[in-house]
Order: sequence, then C-alpha cells, then structure tokens
Amino acid sequence: MWLNVTPSRRLLSLRRSLVQCRSVTLENTARKAAVDKALSAFISVCGKDNVSLGEAIREQHGKDESVHRCRPPDVVVFPRCVEEVSALAKVCHDHNLPIIPFGTGTGLEGGVGAVKGGVCFSLRNMDQILNLHPEDFDVTVEPGVTRKALNAYLRDTGLWFPVDPGADASLCGMAATSASGTNAVRYGTMRENVMNLEVVLSNGTVIHTAGKGRRPRKTSAGYNLTNLFVGSEGTLGIITKTTLRLYGIPEAMVSAVCSFPSVQAAVNSTVQILQTGVPIARIEFLDDVMIDACNKFSSLSYAVAPTLFLEFHGSERSLEEQVSTAEEITQSNEGSDFQWARDAETRNRLWKARHDAWYAAQALRPGCKAYSTDVCVPLSQLPQIIVETKKDLLESRLTGPIAGHVGDGNFHCLMVVDPNDPDELHQVHLFTERLARRALAMDGTCTGEHGVGLGKRALLCEEVGSPAIQVMKGLKDSLDPRNLMNPGKILQRGEL
Repeated sequence: MWLNVTPSRRLLSLRRSLVQCRSVTLENTARKAAVDKALSAFISVCGKDNVSLGEAIREQHGKDESVHRCRPPDVVVFPRCVEEVSALAKVCHDHNLPIIPFGTGTGLEGGVGAVKGGVCFSLRNMDQILNLHPEDFDVTVEPGVTRKALNAYLRDTGLWFPVDPGADASLCGMAATSASGTNAVRYGTMRENVMNLEVVLSNGTVIHTAGKGRRPRKTSAGYNLTNLFVGSEGTLGIITKTTLRLYGIPEAMVSAVCSFPSVQAAVNSTVQILQTGVPIARIEFLDDVMIDACNKFSSLSYAVAPTLFLEFHGSERSLEEQVSTAEEITQSNEGSDFQWARDAETRNRLWKARHDAWYAAQALRPGCKAYSTDVCVPLSQLPQIIVETKKDLLESRLTGPIAGHVGDGNFHCLMVVDPNDPDELHQVHLFTERLARRALAMDGTCTGEHGVGLGKRALLCEEVGSPAIQVMKGLKDSLDPRNLMNPGKILQRGEL
C-alpha cells in the first residue's frame, strides 16, 4: 500500500508524522516540568507518604483488567478526604496537569490509562461508610469502599446492596462506569440505585448533584445532575461520595439450572418468565462452549448445551409458586435437567459454573489472558446475535465462550488471547468491533455495562450520532474546559 503512494504524498505524510512527534515531545517535556513544580504543593496537601513517583506504583495505577496496554501516570497521589481531593485538583488545574481518578482498577475498557500522563488520584484511603439510615434504606460511602465491604458492614442490619458486577469493585467506581451485573434484572443498575453524588470538578469546586446531604427516594427538581455523572467515567469530575439505595435481605432464596436444545429456546423461556411477572432476581445464560469449559475446570457434569442459571428471592410461600411457574415454562420450551436448590451450600454448587466462568475460560488456554467485551440488545434480538457471534468466532478461529445477563439482553464474550501476539490482539480488536456493530444494527448498544473508555469511542459516535456527541462535547467543555479530567476517554480527540 505504502509503495503505491506518490513521492509528494509520502513526503507530506512523513512531515506530518514528524510534526506530531515533535508536538508530543514538547507536550511531554512541558508536562514533566509542570509535575516537578507541583510536587511540593502535592506533598504540602497530603504528606510525603501519600505522593509517589515510584515506577511500580505508577504502572500499577496505569492499567486495568482490559487488553489496553499500561499507560502510567507521572505521579500518584493518595488523598484522605474530599478537602485534600479538592486542594490537589486546584494544584493540577493551576499547572494544567491531567487528572485520572482510580478506584480498584477492575475496569474492562482502559478507563484508567494516563494517555496524556498527569496525576492519578488513588482513592483507596477514603474508605469510610457514612450516614447509614436503615429505616430509610440508604447509605453514603466514600470511594475506597467496595461492594463486598459494604455488604459485610450491613450484614447485621437485614439490608444489602445487590448490584454485583462480579469484581469487588469500588462503589464510586461502579457509579462512574454505570456498572450492573447479575442482579440487574430485579434490582436495576447503578444508574437506578445512586441517589446523590459528591463530585470534585477539575478546578477543585465541590458539588452535590442532588443537594448537600439530600436523599429523597425521588425528585423532579431541576436537571438530573446525578445521572449526568453516573457513567461519565471520570471525564467530568472525581466522585468522592455516593448515596445508595439499599434493600431488605430476602427471607429465602432458591436457585435453579436448566439446559436447552437451542439459544432460541433458552431466550423464549426467559421472555415468558418475565412476561408472567415472576420477580426473578437473576437469570444468567452460558453457551455450550462455556458450559464445556466449566465442566472441565470445576469437575461438573452439566449437559453441554445452552444453559440458564436462575435465582429467585422472596418469602418461603412465594418462592414455591415462582419456581413452579419457571419450571413449567422451561419444560414447555424443551428445557431439560431442571434442578433447583434452597439451602446455601447446594445453591452455591448449582451456581458454581457461572461463578467460575472467568477462570474456566482462561483455563482453555493456559498462559493467556481473558478479556471480556459486552453488548446489549433488545431481548427479541438475542438469539440471532448470539448465533451470528458464535459463527464469527469459529470463522475467526478465536476462543470466546459466551456468558450473559439474559434477562437484560446483555451478554459477554470472554475472549482468551495471547497478550504477546500482536496479530491475535488485532483479530480480537476487529472481532469486538464487528460484535458491537452487529448489536447497533439490532437497535442495541455497544456496551451494556463495561463503559466506553478507550476501546469504544468510535462506536459511541456511531451509536448516538454526531448531534448527540456535540451535546456531550458541550457538557465536557462546560465542566472541564481545559480537558484535564481523564482525557482521551469516551470522546475522541477530534471531538474535543
């Protein structure tokens, strides 16, 4: 291809590349000088022990669980309170330094990479659970609190927080990415469960999206700033507190597993269970490849076929009716091997395949790395997209067993890839783009719960269109006019 380019165009391309390289070099030099000037201010705000230039610490904070390469920040700071976050943000603003918020690093789309260098705000030291109101079913937490830590704290109150993305992610990080997971079909995503946020803007201003200390169950007052920041991935501000809805721990739980002759039969059962009004808590799908991998990894004996894993929450009496209805529906759709369990030990054994899916996928190719990509489509489109995706995987000779939150039309391909093979990484990248465009063609979204990050910026434009992107750009310019907050994520460079 390069040989067919005329000499003049080749020279022009080389000149552009040299100009870009020189521009990046000058930018890096200026930024490093700014970091050197700001270091003493960082230390005065949060102490010498909470400012790190160490290479290992910076690399740890420059990557997540995605396949995107590590992009370490220039410095990592560890604030202990919102006042320190605000003061540190003002220093960054004065020195024009990028700010990258960091929770637990469990993201899946490269959202914490410091693509322009700058300062990583590691929020792990802010780990207080504040203002629990059991009678009002709400709690406020700092960004270092993870979902497991919160539920352990709540254990004796009879309450729990059900949004479960799988990883033990920080709750403010889950708000930043609008995370969800296996319980979303019953309890909703983070977007439905965040009541208020405390946010530090790029210039150090602290705002409360629903008003300071306010926690009504509903409101129609003004613009919905809370949901503006939920899913913003750190590009608009740093979330330093979130007020969350809580739920009563169910009196009883029942789990069930059922296999089907086809994806269509499994999805038909799902739709019919939802249509009958069964308040199902979880309904998960594993394809035949994933079931086979789980059988081998966990020494199980499930039929190697499309399989649903179900969980019901409620009173003892209501559960009998729910399970009976679900079993009748699955049988009418040629479901077989319907197993159910009430006690915790047997329930955990039934769900073991779903719980171990990530590790089972990785075990298909020892020494390789698992990378999860997700899309979401209307329920009626789920059989077609899964069948087409499985065909694409076979033709591309890629390893990608499928697991999904089928009650939401959301599913994941757990791609198992050699991180040291650039050709295979490229093939995975092309596959994920085809998968996302397949979902868009079926009136779906390029990401149901992982977020946009670095990997799906172009797809976001295709999904929402240029006018909507311009509105997003206007919001970004208004809240972060210098483009300091997690630059390079969600919106592409040309859109800013």
